[in-house]
Amino acid sequence: MRASRRSFLQGLALSALAASSSAFAAPLEKVKDLGVLRVGLYADNRPWSWNQDGKVAGIDADIAKAFAEALGVRADLQLFLAGEDISDDLRNIVWRGGLLGFQPCDVMLHVPFERQLMQAEDNVVFLAPYYRETFGAACSRDGGNCEAVPAAFKGHKITAELASIPDFYLLGHAGGVLAKDLIHVPNGYDAPAALVDGSADFTVATTAQIEAVVADHPDAGIKVRKGPLPMMMSPGWDIGIAVKENSRNLGFRLEEVLEQMTADGRMAAIFKRHGVNWKPALSAQS
Repeated sequence: MRASRRSFLQGLALSALAASSSAFAAPLEKVKDLGVLRVGLYADNRPWSWNQDGKVAGIDADIAKAFAEALGVRADLQLFLAGEDISDDLRNIVWRGGLLGFQPCDVMLHVPFERQLMQAEDNVVFLAPYYRETFGAACSRDGGNCEAVPAAFKGHKITAELASIPDFYLLGHAGGVLAKDLIHVPNGYDAPAALVDGSADFTVATTAQIEAVVADHPDAGIKVRKGPLPMMMSPGWDIGIAVKENSRNLGFRLEEVLEQMTADGRMAAIFKRHGVNWKPALSAQS
């Protein structure tokens, strides 16, 4: 009786373990079984992801395609407009789906890799930081001394993405002396792009956005600021990927792919193709 009971309990334990392992493996197996990796990307987020002549282009799009190739499946790239905050985006893109019937994606790219966010989000897992985003400034060909403090551009045309960190920085700089000169544009790429035709003299944007515009318009004479921006409110942040909490094995596999891409130079090559210098995430170096 005792031996039979022990065997019975061991059988239950093994069955539970097998069921747990099967459930844990399901997301990655499902992707492979379906032959498709559904990837969530931000729309109108050049040079990372945007619609170019009906096709999704950008750094994140190329990384997503490399993910799918490594898994032996097709990449299904989905562009999403940014919500009110990152929690909305994670809910709609990763773990629940949209209220209008949009299916959640298997993985989302360009997610801030920050401890505070990780602690607040129980439904997703943050993995594979792959770039360090920072801010910079640039001037037009005739825009003056780009190394001067931003307040020196009072009376000049200045651009920044609406409701962005550069926007808030410029609005508050030197007591708000630049507020009347600030021209808001709908996305970050458009801010340095305004330097090309002289519709702006000075801009603050992310380093990637500035580098991409300079690469796209090599003859425009854009001057990139070399020194740091005084009193910039953000030192930058790492970006990585996010998967649903029960898709950890998929996330771990994609993390391995990113590590391989970093080691063999594919990551730097993808960034270079879009005119951006790849900078490894700080958290990936610790």
